[in-house]
Formats: sequence, C-alpha cells, structure tokens
Amino acid sequence: LQLPAFYQAKRDLFREGLAGSRFKLLPSTGSYFQCVDISAISDLNEADFCQWLTREVGVAAIPLSAFYEQDPVTHLVRLCFAKQDAVLDSAIDRLRRFLRSPSA
Repeated sequence: LQLPAFYQAKRDLFREGLAGSRFKLLPSTGSYFQCVDISAISDLNEADFCQWLTREVGVAAIPLSAFYEQDPVTHLVRLCFAKQDAVLDSAIDRLRRFLRSPSA
C-alpha cells in the first residue's frame, strides 16, 4: 500500500467503528486525526472530557480548544488513528462500550 491509501484504510476502519455512536464525526481528509463533536456525550469542557476519557475509558484524545489562543472551538476533540489495527480495534471497542448511543 502507498502511504495515503494506508492511512485512508485506518481512517475508514476508525470511522466505521464509531458509526452509530454518540460522537458526531467531522470530515477527515489529509490527516491522522478524526475530529469529533462530544456535545451529545458530555457537558464537560474539552480538556476535562479528554482527561476523563483517558482515565475512565483508556483512550486518549486532544481538545481542539488547546490550539486556539482566543475564542476556542468548543465540544470538539481529536482522536489519532495512526495506530496499529489492533490498537484501533481496542479503542473502538472501549469507546463504543463506554459511550453507547442511548438507543443501543
């Protein structure tokens, strides 16, 4: 596989795994990151949500607000999918288990 196709396959695996969750998946092209809207999941600010996610779910995320000096974007975090497939599968399983859709 060429590098773009390699990462597209990882992105697609990650996005498919999170489909149907309460994460609102934002478009992701030319990146190693999947940005998601967490507003349907938590009232925590992004930094607190990311800390909770790391401690309680075992999946690390980065608050997008960390990249803004003024007027930060809110309720958005990014998850890195540049990982081995086994790591992605484990993260998907953890995220889906802890953050189930209310209808699931």
